[in-house]
Amino acid sequence: MSDYKAPLRDIQFVLKELAGLDVLAKLPGCEELSGELVDQILEESAKFSSGVLAPLNRSGDVEGSVFENGQVRTPRGFKEAYRQFVEGGWNALQFPPEFGGQGLPKIVGTPVMEMWKSANMSFSLCPLLTGGAIEALLLRGSEELKRTFLPKMVEGAWTGTMNLTEPQAGTDLGLLKTRAAREGDHYRVSGQKIFITYGEHDLAENIIHLVLARTPEAPPGVKGISLFIVPKFLVNADGSLGARNDVHCASIEHKLGIHASPTAVLVFGEKEGAVGYLVGEENRGLETMFIMMNAARFAVGLEGVAISERAYQQALAYAKERIQSPDLAGGGKSVPIIRHPDVRRMLMSMKALTEAMRALAYVVAAAIDTAHHHPDKAERAKQRAFVDFLIPVVKGWSTETGIEVASIGIQVHGGMGYIEETGAAQYLRDARIATIYEGTTGIQSNDLVGRKLAREGGATAKAVIGLMRATDAELARAPGEDLAAIRASLSAGISAMAECVEWIVKTYGADIKAVHAGSVPFLKLVGVVAGGWQMARSALVAQKKIASGEGDQSFYGAKIGTARFYAEHVLSQAGGLRDTVVKGAAGVMALAEDQF
Repeated sequence: MSDYKAPLRDIQFVLKELAGLDVLAKLPGCEELSGELVDQILEESAKFSSGVLAPLNRSGDVEGSVFENGQVRTPRGFKEAYRQFVEGGWNALQFPPEFGGQGLPKIVGTPVMEMWKSANMSFSLCPLLTGGAIEALLLRGSEELKRTFLPKMVEGAWTGTMNLTEPQAGTDLGLLKTRAAREGDHYRVSGQKIFITYGEHDLAENIIHLVLARTPEAPPGVKGISLFIVPKFLVNADGSLGARNDVHCASIEHKLGIHASPTAVLVFGEKEGAVGYLVGEENRGLETMFIMMNAARFAVGLEGVAISERAYQQALAYAKERIQSPDLAGGGKSVPIIRHPDVRRMLMSMKALTEAMRALAYVVAAAIDTAHHHPDKAERAKQRAFVDFLIPVVKGWSTETGIEVASIGIQVHGGMGYIEETGAAQYLRDARIATIYEGTTGIQSNDLVGRKLAREGGATAKAVIGLMRATDAELARAPGEDLAAIRASLSAGISAMAECVEWIVKTYGADIKAVHAGSVPFLKLVGVVAGGWQMARSALVAQKKIASGEGDQSFYGAKIGTARFYAEHVLSQAGGLRDTVVKGAAGVMALAEDQF
């Protein structure tokens, strides 16, 4: 099993050359964002991730979290690692200084989170949920709730959860039954929630549950949902912890992967009812929960990037060490398997897909910061539309691709990949949940074609296509066979995406089922083309660096070679995906229910 080493060189390249770190540093509120500061943060994060979190990944998977006598015990080493995490200030990185945070922008937090997730996905899920809860409180919580809960949550001394799902209400939250009855300045919450990540654990002294529930007078369906803070321990006026609240863990799930992350069944109100505090207004809880979910969807998309990176590193190390079969070019002597063309193809697939996903995610992170900090209102709106369009793609395409890359990693290992002791199988098992978390790929694609495309007549999609065509024009002016090959595939991919956008806009009103039948292939098409767009931008930068003799020439040469591979092996899928989107609905709906 290989050790994790943060891919700092590629991270720095993407931040500076594609995400525009220097431009972001000029925005109001980002003036302290120097390249030197970012490099220091990344280097420290790399040390923590590789030195503290990564060694617990395998042992945590084997040991798992354990539920005994109503308590959850995380695997050995997790409590100590979490203490170091909090003491290092990592949880506070992106949150406002007024609550004890460091106030750094998304573009800094994104690569740091990627490293945590690569090193130990199970561990990383705890701060992910805490961050989502903090975001919701920052935007919709009362001043009193913020003062009471945010300082400890930002520090990481208290963690947060999201409580949506119930046994009868998964995606359809309109069916939830958890109740909240007003009692003075608070509510009494009763009901059951399932699939609650880190809903119970021994890492922190308090857990702050954000819970969707209905008040007695609430209208039916999603319009009658409110959001409440329900702490595990009540908080006294002086900030100290008080009595245990009426919320308890009934069990934790036995899962395919992420064994070290406890997924809890929580019961609220077995006795007098759990004390809860309203966040925002009654019957508007779903709006606030979507704040948490959007932040979480981006973070879950990063899990696809992170797992891909870890699986690639392990497969690469194995391919360099494993001696098997003679070189096809002759010689008769067995060689490391990395010299065999098909193994090389698999490794290039893993590398190219990982770099494309990382580039797209970081560019979206930069747009999030621009949408937040840019002084011009029109530019903020433009960047927000860009982010909203691509968030489902970052989440859906990256997580689906993460499964693909982890599976390829097992194939590189051959039979040894199927053996748990090598560790390759864990990445596939851990990756599998990410396409389900925070809305399945089908939910992301429905959001993409419906709310993000058809509703606005494809305006943002067409604007993104315009940005892609500008890169295509740059490629047309660039010399060399490599960039010509990249351009040919990118141009065809952009055209395929544009054709689908026009078809979806035209068809949505007349035959909505036909559009949604091809929504997942469309999401994949957008991911493939957007990833190819970023790989083409990488190749353009690399070619200029090589021409000027600047920097690490081998690194830049690899950038061009990897971008060409992506163009010819991944972007080449765009035409087929277009046909599936535009022509495939009849086959999807061909059978009656009793014919299945």
